[in-house]
Amino acid sequence: MLDRAYALHDELVRLRRDIHAHPEPGFSETRTAGLVAETLAEIGGISVRTGIAKTGVVADLGDASGPTIAIRADMDALPIHEATGRAFASTNSGFMHACGHDAHTAILLGAAHLLRERFAAGDLRGRVRFLFQPSEECVDSEGKSGGLRMVEEGVMEGVDAVIALHVDSMLPLGQVTARKGWNTAAADDFRGALIGSGGHGAYPHEGSDPLFMLVPVLSALYGIRARRLDPVEPAMLSVGVIRGGEATNVIPSEVEIQGTLRSYSATVREQLITEVERAFALARALGGDYRLSIQRGYPAAWNDQRVAGWMEEVARDFLGETGLDRSPAGLGAEDFAYMCQRAPGAMLMLGAAIDDGVARPHHTPIFDIDEGCLPLGAAILAETAARFLSGQVKL
Repeated sequence: MLDRAYALHDELVRLRRDIHAHPEPGFSETRTAGLVAETLAEIGGISVRTGIAKTGVVADLGDASGPTIAIRADMDALPIHEATGRAFASTNSGFMHACGHDAHTAILLGAAHLLRERFAAGDLRGRVRFLFQPSEECVDSEGKSGGLRMVEEGVMEGVDAVIALHVDSMLPLGQVTARKGWNTAAADDFRGALIGSGGHGAYPHEGSDPLFMLVPVLSALYGIRARRLDPVEPAMLSVGVIRGGEATNVIPSEVEIQGTLRSYSATVREQLITEVERAFALARALGGDYRLSIQRGYPAAWNDQRVAGWMEEVARDFLGETGLDRSPAGLGAEDFAYMCQRAPGAMLMLGAAIDDGVARPHHTPIFDIDEGCLPLGAAILAETAARFLSGQVKL
């Protein structure tokens, strides 16, 4: 499988660079979806449906005579101005594939090539469902991401297991991380305001000052992690926006505060929200008021022990024990979690760092990857699916 994947190297690089040069934001991936559908048609033997979750593509290989495994890739780009200087850099000003979704799409197309060959050889029974998902990075006007939309439109019906991977630009090429258990965190945002009367800067005693309220409220917010939660439970609160005031001699009537909440446990997730409300309520004890809204984001994703074990074993066979990275999960979020709620699933992190000593973090204008990861990723996904459909591994 790995040798056949490396034979596809140039084609996967071509696909990745084509997608990279034409980034499209969430629910606008029409060109990318067209390229995916066209490529799948060229591979042949694959049933293709377009327009799923607005701009997604779902493709089936095989039939329902055996189990079904789904493989997911996301396709959307980010609103970032690219600064890599690559010949294939973004031609869509203000947008960039700064998280590797171009690579994910190319890798899944490579896996489709490889699995089509295996089905043609007659040694697999069942079905592979390829999920080319829109809008992992953002939500629509109803607060729904591409992953949630796809689940709601039935793409997980009849699926026995689901797998995915995510390139990691900070992990060396030739290493992978296949965690068992929590892999990505729940992510919720809070948007609030401390409300006072405002007034003249020379006469603060005549009104209530929301900037005065800000210090104890901020202290209470940052104290949630340290003093309100079980210290062994993973969680994080970060304030990203504080906005208030227009002039040096005017006390504003409002101060805006926005931030993010991250957690794994459902209990901790609810506790974070409760404690944020308690922190904002301090404004009332100081003569003011507050308003607060919570935007619930993606749930935490649990890598099924068995499915993650399949991917880990494939990676070990390809790379050896030294190719397995054992770093713990962080508190990033991923809407692959919605699919893992419908079937046992796992996401593998694929090392893709360029070995030149320069850090190229995700979601930055200089993000980039070593394209040598493309065939390796395709082989891992295809081999994992093939072992399930050939009965070598079972749920």
